[in-house]
Amino acid sequence: MSERPGNALMPNLLTPMDLEPNWEWREKLPAHGHMSVDFERRIDHDRLRRYRLARTRQSLKASNAGTLLLFDVNNIRYVSATKIGEWERDKMCRFCLLTGDDSPYVWDFGSAAEHHKRHSDWLEPSHCLAGVVGMRGTIPPEFGLMQKYAKQIAGLIRDAGMADMPVGVDYAETAMFHALQQEGLNVVDGQQIMLAAREIKNTDEIQLLTQAAAMVDGVYHMIYEELKPGIRENDIVALSNKMLYEMGSDDVEAINAISGERCNPHPHNFTDRLIRPGDQAFFDILQSYQGYRTCYYRTFNVGRATPSQNDAYVKAREWIDASIAMIKPGVSTDKVAEVWPTAQSLGFASEDQAFGLQFGHGLGLALHERPIISRAVSMDHPMEIKTGMVFALETYCPATDGYSAARIEEEVVVTETGCEVISLFPAEELPIANRY
Repeated sequence: MSERPGNALMPNLLTPMDLEPNWEWREKLPAHGHMSVDFERRIDHDRLRRYRLARTRQSLKASNAGTLLLFDVNNIRYVSATKIGEWERDKMCRFCLLTGDDSPYVWDFGSAAEHHKRHSDWLEPSHCLAGVVGMRGTIPPEFGLMQKYAKQIAGLIRDAGMADMPVGVDYAETAMFHALQQEGLNVVDGQQIMLAAREIKNTDEIQLLTQAAAMVDGVYHMIYEELKPGIRENDIVALSNKMLYEMGSDDVEAINAISGERCNPHPHNFTDRLIRPGDQAFFDILQSYQGYRTCYYRTFNVGRATPSQNDAYVKAREWIDASIAMIKPGVSTDKVAEVWPTAQSLGFASEDQAFGLQFGHGLGLALHERPIISRAVSMDHPMEIKTGMVFALETYCPATDGYSAARIEEEVVVTETGCEVISLFPAEELPIANRY
């Protein structure tokens, strides 16, 4: 197959070099501007697309499956580099098929398929198809669309010579699973295949994650300046959304804004509560730049802090520093979790109840990728930390006053010798906003 004018090699002509992550571990990871320029090597999107597809094919070949059928929009984007907007994230209206070494097929929402033919020239035009299945059940199964597309998918799998091998599906509507089985397909868990592919980031993914973190650095400086009595939690959320979208965010997934007596227990949300003098307040900014996510907590006090609030912050900082010091290639996640306090020492009956408070999770096109680090899972099921992983580490410490608490989170890139922190708003000591 030949090249099309103005296009890199077609996706089915990948070479072993496309699996190279092209890391350059220098003194500091770059956080380039968002524009494309001729005088600096910034994001190479063709390289990024080829790397992600090559990683997926490698992971597929290492599994017992011959085909991947994907409904998770993060997986669809990773394999096909197509995205039609955040509104489709929970609709289950798009799907993608990868059979062996063939080019990916993408069934997209109506006219989006025609848009891909015109503008996504790394895809085979004939593989960009219009199609929809259940849209979370709003199109009932008896309408026959699931049977229609299950039959089409089964035919493509047979044509690719993969009919005797299992089909890895990440997730789908229950009726779609039934339709695939009725076509004689052996459905297995495809999400684990995809997560294995996505766990190691190449240089372009790391740059995108660093750029996303740099955006949050700026938002936290704005919060530091705005946080004062009379402003509400939801005001901070609104200001943060505005600033992020102005900087180029493509999705502000959520912003937790938690203050005062709401800090303990951690509610993971925001309200219209008015900020008051002496409040301890913490925030989490979850947003993405070109699909690559942030999860980045910071804690502030407003005007002043009490000794118990300071003590809680010092402990949370000690715990996160201890876990960062453990991060290097070859270390297992149980060793990281061991440096965090037990659930019982924080007043919880079990690690399940404390899940997510002392926590590590991979970052990429999804908020939670590999590795997951928690005393609830890592002690019995450790994973190896590898060069090129990018993840967040977060700690939480309730204050002895019974209602305040400190929450800190850092994003780290695993290098050849250790890790580099890419969340840079100062958090070594408790920041006091608008100090009295």
